[in-house]
Amino acid sequence: MARKTLQQTDRIGAILGNSLKRLDLSSRLDEYGVWPIWNDVVGKTIALNAQPEKIRHGTLFIKVTSPVWMQQLQFMKEMIAEKLNHRLNAEIVKNIFFVVGRIDTGGLPPEEETAAASAPVLHNPKIDEQFLESVADPEIRQAFKRLLNSYLRRQRKQNNPHGR
Repeated sequence: MARKTLQQTDRIGAILGNSLKRLDLSSRLDEYGVWPIWNDVVGKTIALNAQPEKIRHGTLFIKVTSPVWMQQLQFMKEMIAEKLNHRLNAEIVKNIFFVVGRIDTGGLPPEEETAAASAPVLHNPKIDEQFLESVADPEIRQAFKRLLNSYLRRQRKQNNPHGR
């Protein structure tokens, strides 16, 4: 009796295995490997302001808290994709597309949720070093620093167009 059950189980397993191969779910499962590693790859500050929403045919759709975050992350999307693919040991993320929307912050207290939705530096005359230190990955931190420096230079030129 046990032998017959074992043979039936083996046949069912073979049928399921063949069916799953025909559905080609392995590539879809590989794509969804982005979610568990996202926060670790981008760091806490970015994760509070940008979260993966879906992935289709290698394009990762990221929901961001504001247009400012969308613009800043746009400059870093190739680096983020590269780091994700490195962690996944495969070229899963071929492109990143950002959309503005509400992000589930996972039950943060209201004051932290509000802080997470704000842009890192908009009106400060210098770079917020505390913000930069909160970005765990050194390459992403440097990219943000360059981006913020460029932003501040443009702001100064706009506010003082004649160099006064």
